[in-house]
Amino acid sequence: MAGTDREVKVDGRELKLTNIDKVLYPKTGFTKGEMVDYYARIAPAMIPHLKARAVTLHRFPEGVEEPSKAFYEKRCPKHRPPWMKTVTVTAGPRAGDIDFCTVGDLPSLVWLAQLATIELHPSLSLARSPTKPTVLAFDLDPGPPADILDCCRVGLRIREMFGRFDLECFPKTTGSKGLQVYLPLNIRTTYDRTKPFARAIAQLLEKQTPDQVLHKMSKEMRKGKVFVDWSQNHRSKTTVAVYSLRAREHPTVSTPVSWDEVEQALERGDPDLLRFEAGEVIERFEKNGDLFAPVLELEQKLPSFGKLA
Repeated sequence: MAGTDREVKVDGRELKLTNIDKVLYPKTGFTKGEMVDYYARIAPAMIPHLKARAVTLHRFPEGVEEPSKAFYEKRCPKHRPPWMKTVTVTAGPRAGDIDFCTVGDLPSLVWLAQLATIELHPSLSLARSPTKPTVLAFDLDPGPPADILDCCRVGLRIREMFGRFDLECFPKTTGSKGLQVYLPLNIRTTYDRTKPFARAIAQLLEKQTPDQVLHKMSKEMRKGKVFVDWSQNHRSKTTVAVYSLRAREHPTVSTPVSWDEVEQALERGDPDLLRFEAGEVIERFEKNGDLFAPVLELEQKLPSFGKLA
């Protein structure tokens, strides 16, 4: 066996880890072995958010500086171990049925990391009910020179809107340049309800502050504005998982944050207060637990949009 390969046993499952010294993030020297270790340590927080969901893999076998060799993978690899569970989702008349990977235990997550899966993108719905989302999601994407602080302002407005109806929503960084806001539902609803609702919210935010917010997916119009991406609320879309690494220059993570942290970053005018790398996220979890845990269980009903507006 090569010096950078290792056979390990994870919760009773035997796994072969290969090329663990391979550098995936050249700017920092962050290796594949360190990535596997990160996912193994964050697993208690991350797995509940992946369990029973179809997960799209974003693999970077040559690291983050070789994006041309990276690829998305919906179908769970055929060479998967026999214990790796999949979920079958009907993706439409053209794509047919797709067997996605699902991540319900530590060996599964470690095996995906072994494949150089830097990013994991789960569905907003459980695989057994692919038309029924468990959350309403807003992806806030800044168009330079706007940044995550501008996203924070929009996120706080979304929080205030729902707060009037005693509804709670929860923020997380994208691990890239934006912010995401999740409104837990966990009741019987469909994308036919959540997608137009999210779009209406985005349109309302734009109508109120057209110089700050955009609801249309137009790169030409996004300069200096925050694009409120409502389109993620669709059965065929997946969104970067909470606690997923991102394929940036540094091993940053899509990190759950508190609203107090969002407000503090705004008060100080410091976007770096909402930038977290792998090691910091482990420390945060060990200290604070999973700040995104309520998203899994909190049951909330969408108000009528007329009342919200």
